[in-house]
Amino acid sequence: MSLDRRTFLTAAAGATGSLLAGCATPGATGSAPSLPFFIGQPQQMLLPKGKAPRVVVCGGGWGGLTAAKYLRQLVPSAEVVLLERNPVFFSCPISNKWLVDMVDTSFITHDYLRVSEQHGYRFIQSEVLEVDRGGKRVVTTLGALDYDYLVLAPGIRYDYEAWFGNDRRVADATRARFPAAYISNAEHFALKKALHSFQGGDWVMTLPPPPQRCPPSPYERACMVAWYFKHHKIKGKVTILDHKDGVRPIGPGFRAAFNELYKDFITYVPNAHVQEIDPFKKTIKTDAGDMKFDHAVLMAPHQAGDLAWKAGAVGLNSQGKPTGWAEVDPLMLHLKGDPDVYVIGDAVGFVSPQFAFYPKSAHVANKHGHIVAAYIAERIAGRAPKAALPDNLCYMMVNGEPREAISVQFDYKVNDKGVIEQTQIDINQRSADLVKENFRWAGLKFDDMFS
Repeated sequence: MSLDRRTFLTAAAGATGSLLAGCATPGATGSAPSLPFFIGQPQQMLLPKGKAPRVVVCGGGWGGLTAAKYLRQLVPSAEVVLLERNPVFFSCPISNKWLVDMVDTSFITHDYLRVSEQHGYRFIQSEVLEVDRGGKRVVTTLGALDYDYLVLAPGIRYDYEAWFGNDRRVADATRARFPAAYISNAEHFALKKALHSFQGGDWVMTLPPPPQRCPPSPYERACMVAWYFKHHKIKGKVTILDHKDGVRPIGPGFRAAFNELYKDFITYVPNAHVQEIDPFKKTIKTDAGDMKFDHAVLMAPHQAGDLAWKAGAVGLNSQGKPTGWAEVDPLMLHLKGDPDVYVIGDAVGFVSPQFAFYPKSAHVANKHGHIVAAYIAERIAGRAPKAALPDNLCYMMVNGEPREAISVQFDYKVNDKGVIEQTQIDINQRSADLVKENFRWAGLKFDDMFS
């Protein structure tokens, strides 16, 4: 929702001269007027720091919201500040169902300010410009604030540079015309509008290479789009251009859905590494072949969100090049070399030689929020925190009539060598019961963050 802003300047005729005297005009001498207070200036102090320990949480997704809420519960004496650039929370989980009108917008959106007031932390809508880790200061568009502990929950960014280099014009056109809708913002509404106005033809989805945000969800989206075409008798076909050599996770379950439910609506193409995309001519060149499209969901490779890069949190590989993900202590989740800065959720980098990365999912981000809140609470109390691990659970709807879903579960433990091990359990048999579990899971998670 946007609000109209109107500035009214009224003055009595007798005061006109004094008003004009105080206004700067082109070519006039003298200093320009100072900015209004609420415009903000990065160099000013946004919140003076008091004696209480301050925890600044950057990013209001599933991880950041959870961390802010439970930090206030675990350490009532602490000052907790949540910085988020969006005015309203929009959930990527469940959004594939929202695209085809299975849930209302009200179910996946929440008011940041109301929730912050309810739980006693401070919410500030602003953009983070810089993180000065040496000075323990965050600089925002509204001003700067100091911290004792910093929690970074940046989510992801699209690595359009991998496709277009420094050609911002083509990257911007791709994002505006064929959005991936994997970051919570207006892209989801643009994608929904495109789907509901689609008259037929070729609908193409490019899937990013691992690691990516919520790996099974693009397949769910393909199923929901195909179901929408089938249900509304739209002569459209979904082509999935997958960077991987096969569907995973829950591969058998998705392949069964493609073959049994959407044989005439979905074409799956493995090893379709993107070589070139032209958003103006609507063409894609891949290792598996070239094609034109009528509409597309163009998912570029994923990286840790912009904030992780601004904070200098992104690690380097053996060749000295950025890995794209935050370099953290696998168990304690703080940056290597900076124990007062924690990273949670999708931005977390390599954690285990067995499976490399945690699934970049909302469930893991929520668990990370709980874990890091407990870590910081223990440190403020003067105790050494004990390591904790998340788990993961994802439900994927594959049919809209009847409503059926499949799912995947991940469990973690530390072995006797100190290495985190992962156990994966796929449920490939689609069922209505999993749909009920999915919505129950979502309700419990929303309650955990907001209620």
